[in-house]
Amino acid sequence: MPDPVETAELAAFVKTVDAHSLSRAAAELGIPRATLSRRLARLEERLGARLLRRSTRSLALTDAGESFNRHARIVLEAVAHAEASVRQVDDAVRGSLRVSVPPMVMPSFRSMICSFAERYPDVRLQIHFTSRLVDLRRDGYDVALRATSALEPGLIARSLSREPMLAVASPAYLAAHGMPKNRRDLARHRCLMGFARGELPQSQWTFAGGNQVHLEGVFHSNELDLLCDAAVRGLGIAFLPLMITHAALESGALVAVLPDTLYAEAMVALVYPEREFIPPAVRAFIDAVVEWAPGELGRKLPGSCRAAWDEQRQSTAAAASRGRKKRAATNASRRHARNGAR
Repeated sequence: MPDPVETAELAAFVKTVDAHSLSRAAAELGIPRATLSRRLARLEERLGARLLRRSTRSLALTDAGESFNRHARIVLEAVAHAEASVRQVDDAVRGSLRVSVPPMVMPSFRSMICSFAERYPDVRLQIHFTSRLVDLRRDGYDVALRATSALEPGLIARSLSREPMLAVASPAYLAAHGMPKNRRDLARHRCLMGFARGELPQSQWTFAGGNQVHLEGVFHSNELDLLCDAAVRGLGIAFLPLMITHAALESGALVAVLPDTLYAEAMVALVYPEREFIPPAVRAFIDAVVEWAPGELGRKLPGSCRAAWDEQRQSTAAAASRGRKKRAATNASRRHARNGAR
């Protein structure tokens, strides 16, 4: 199968026909005359047909050239329209914007979305609330808000905060069922759980350090506010981000369950597919969320569980530091042994 005709060859041919001169056509295209001649020769070779009859004084189209000239102009016009459809000549914020966000966002986030829509009326907004981790490229999303312990590779992430996650229960539930003494005790408690990747009922909780506990949940929902409400009602123990439980912890409606053990951190981040060629609408939305985040995310832990949390984080950081030092010492010892063997 012959190679397809290149746009540059079509442009060289059409410009030559219009200019009636190789030299003039080359000058208008801003290329050497020899380059123009090579493009015309490659074009005729690909097509297996003579398009132009050239002499020292004139150029004339052949019958094949006449037909090809009409179609070539249609193709070049279509290419120009295709380029214009995606090229933006200014920084005006307009066009379509498709966003995926989790269902747990607070009222201030929804207010920020409405303010964004008021500020940029030429942006056609699609805000999709879902707990499913959408595939941005395959599903056609421009940007997504994520709250997770691990972000999928291949996406650009703009971190907004690191949210503590705590096991929580109501005082009434703990009075009736007792306080767990360790992670293993969770197996005999009523656990209120979400959906893994927003699709399948959770069967485990993962805590700091990668520690996992397999559980049989009695109540599953992908709406984290509902899980929080269920915990306040005394239906069981939930493992939720602080942004969801902060008010209930402050009021005493919920208490942290073993905050020195049953804890983790979730990264809240904006993710998008491209680092370059970000459309103005996407950039404006990212800026709006980044401006909103500091006042709403990263809330401080209530005093009742802050000390245990801080102690555990310091312990985890110290353990990680000891691990790094141990690995460095091992690597140095191995290098020393190799050098001695030489």
